[in-house]
Order: sequence, then structure tokens, then C-alpha cells
Amino acid sequence: MIVLGVGNDLKCDDGVGPFIIKRLKEEDIEDENLIFINAETVPENFTGKLRKENPTHIIIVDACLMNGNPGDMQIVDKDDFSNIGISTHSMSLSYFVKYLEKDNDFKIIFVGIEPESLDYGENLTEDVEKTAFDFINILKGIIL
Repeated sequence: MIVLGVGNDLKCDDGVGPFIIKRLKEEDIEDENLIFINAETVPENFTGKLRKENPTHIIIVDACLMNGNPGDMQIVDKDDFSNIGISTHSMSLSYFVKYLEKDNDFKIIFVGIEPESLDYGENLTEDVEKTAFDFINILKGIIL
């Protein structure tokens, strides 16, 4: 399984994906079947690695505008990408996911977290940071 954090950590809550990956790496979880990738704003740069590793699952974590409350977290269906707002990435995540699915059998799960602020700043807002730690604990409960 690969967990891929996407976002710009210089734009407050848009950095929730990289924040989660950094914290997971600090946990020093030892599992040869688990890889954490901080893709920042260029997840397409990791398509080669993702295909080479050929994981059973890829979990993509990113801030996205879903018309919810700050910190709301939900699994977003790939068919709903056009209904959510993700604007800090150089490649559309819907194209990214379609490309990854081509000729591959892995399951892709997209977890969106509603941001409060996308202004310039290096810290997450309180609600988004709480959700980030909730996600980390949920993931650890599943994999450990």
C-alpha cells in the first residue's frame, strides 16, 4: 500500500497531505509493504515509482473544497472530482488517477479534507490539523 500526500505546504490547509506524510514517516512504521510519498504539488512526478511498486492500494490524501465544514474528511469518488475544488496542482487529479488506473489493478482511494484557509502560511488551521491526526490514527489502526 502506498499513501500519497498531495498539496502545497506553504498554503496553510492545502498542506494537509504533506503534513500527514511527514508525521507518518516520523512514526517509523516498519512494513515493507507500506510506502509514504510526499508528492507535494506534483503527484505526476511519482507515476513511475507508483507503477514500479505495483501496490494493492494507493491512498491519496489532499485538501479539497467539498462545501463542507473545515476539517471534514471524506472518501471522494473519482467520478466526483469535477464537483470538488482542487487548484494547486500542476496536473488534474482526475487525469492523474485515470493514468494510474490504465493497465494497473491497484485500488485507488482518494481522501479529501475540507480546508479552512488556503492563504499563504506554513501551519494548518486547528480543525484541519485535528483531522490530519485523526486520519493518521485511523490509518495506523488499520495497518498496525
